[in-house]
Parts: sequence; C-alpha cells; structure tokens
Amino acid sequence: MTTEIDSGARRAPSMAAVADAAGVSMQTVSRVARGFDNVSPETRDRVRRVMTELGYRPNRAARALRSGRFRTIGVIMFTLASFGNMRTLEAIADAAGAADFTITLLPMASRTEEGVRSAFSRLHEQAVDGVVIIIESHVIDTAEVALPDGVPVVVVDSTGTTNHPAIDTDQAEGARLATQHLLDLGHETVWHVAGPASSYSAARRRAAWSATLVAAGRPVPPVFEGNWGTESGYRAGLEIARRPDVTAVFAANDQSALGILRACHELGRSVPESLSVVGFDDSPESDSFWPPLTTVHQSFDEVGRRAVSTLLAEIAGEAPRTATDLVPVRLVERASTAPPRA
Repeated sequence: MTTEIDSGARRAPSMAAVADAAGVSMQTVSRVARGFDNVSPETRDRVRRVMTELGYRPNRAARALRSGRFRTIGVIMFTLASFGNMRTLEAIADAAGAADFTITLLPMASRTEEGVRSAFSRLHEQAVDGVVIIIESHVIDTAEVALPDGVPVVVVDSTGTTNHPAIDTDQAEGARLATQHLLDLGHETVWHVAGPASSYSAARRRAAWSATLVAAGRPVPPVFEGNWGTESGYRAGLEIARRPDVTAVFAANDQSALGILRACHELGRSVPESLSVVGFDDSPESDSFWPPLTTVHQSFDEVGRRAVSTLLAEIAGEAPRTATDLVPVRLVERASTAPPRA
C-alpha cells in the first residue's frame, strides 16, 4: 500500500537548518533562541535574520523542559466587562509579550468565595511561572484560598493586606484632587456618587472624598450609592438635577458621570452653569461627553507594565516587595466644572 504525501506540505525548519544556513553550531542557535548573551552581536544578528527568513520558531515546550520555565504568566480576574480591567489586561499582555512571555487568562466563574477558590485551584493545572491577580473585591480577604507553593504572585487593586506585592492607581490622591478642585472653584461642599461597596477602588475614593471635605471644614453630604454603570449614575442624576442645593458632584467613575450628565440634560439642569461634575478614569470618550468631562486620569497601561515587571523580578529570584506600588494620577480639567453661580 502506497501513501501519497502532499508535496505542498512543508515541515517546520529545524534548528539544524538554521545552524547550517547561518554557518554556526546548533549550540549557538540554541543560545540565541534562549536569549543568552554569550554570543557576539554580529553572530546573534545573523542567526536571528536566518530564523526570520526560514520561519524558525523555538520550541517553547522543549525550552521549558530544559530551563524549568514556561515563559507564561497566569492572569486571574473577575470580569472582562469593565474598562479598567480590559485596559490593564491589554497592558499586561503587551508587557509580557515584550519580555517573550505569553499569558493564560483564568476568569472567575463567580464573585463568590467558591469562585475564588475555583480559579486559584485551576492554577495547579496550569503551566505558569507566575500570576497576576486582578480582583477588585473584598471577597479575597475572606475566601479560604491557597496558592501553589513557589508561584510568584502580584496583586492589582488590593487592600495591601496580602502577603504579595501589590500595584494600584493612587485612588485616594485622585479623589482628593477631584474634591479639592471643586472646593477651590468656590463650591460649599461636594456630593458623591460612589462605586459598588464591594470594590477596593470605590471604598478608597469614597474615604478620600470624605476626608478632604472634613479637612476643609465642609459638610459631608450623604452618598449616592452606585455600581460603576451609567444607569446608577443616571438614577442619582435625576435626584441631583432636582436639587438646587447640590452644585458640585464627584462621580466615582466616568460612566457614572455620563449618567449624571444625561439626567441633567433631560431635566434642564445646565452643566457647568448650575452644576459641576467630575469623573474618574479619563476614559477615551470622556473628552467627547457634552460638556467634555473634567476627570481624574489614571494610567491602566502603567499599572499593567509595573505588574509584569514586578512579577518578572520575582520569577528571576528577586525578593518580593511587601509595600503597595502606587501609580500617580492627575486631574484633567475640561468644561464640566465651573465656579458656582453668585
């Protein structure tokens, strides 16, 4: 019996083929593929050029067996729906790729202790060198979870009470800047549409807003409870728009602020002439709100980059930091804020 072989099928080029074309040994090709620096720049460039020309790709599985490293980072997160999580995940993927690492995403099935335990237990089945955890909830404080022994971990958006390095935006400073901006414009006090009670970020923004008012000797109004969404901002905005005593509002995020702006437009409350509104995030659309939104800019890209660089340092054997690394924020002033009417 004769088996016909497709003449158009091509086998992937081997390391030997690269070595032959580049005029070097297979050991030299291996050193270049593994990123070792004991190869002259000229030889390294020649080998890499031949790899590209032939379409050679180092065998990651074989390299893992030799080095004990998988060059893969696991990412555990609650949801892909939020703007911040998506931007942070994108930055993590970019930074990992630049370091020749891939990422394995481990989304959580539910925002419960069981969901946390399930995601963490799956780590035992994954070939990862380290893990970035993006869990914006207090549930991790109470969940009985166990990380695999010896796996480096970095936490994004945390209370700072974990035993692992943490990276976060300076939430408190952002809320302080937003609140102080409205006070400096001459508003007697600042109202707040908060994020969900389960969120670390929302809790810190809320606490800093209140502390800023107290430090300025201003009254602290009751909080409008929200959930990051435009709908909760809209519901709060309907009440705010009907209250002439409310002249300044700090919304916990830009989407909540957008809901407030919609409610004010529908009820004829002019922004910023009779109500000033500040958001938090500086989302790409915030300068296209009407009016363009004054907001706090936070760099999700920098959070992702720092998370990866910290994790790679741990993977390389450096001692993990215990303090939270805070990424700076800044206030972006646009047309949604102004001094109160005389």
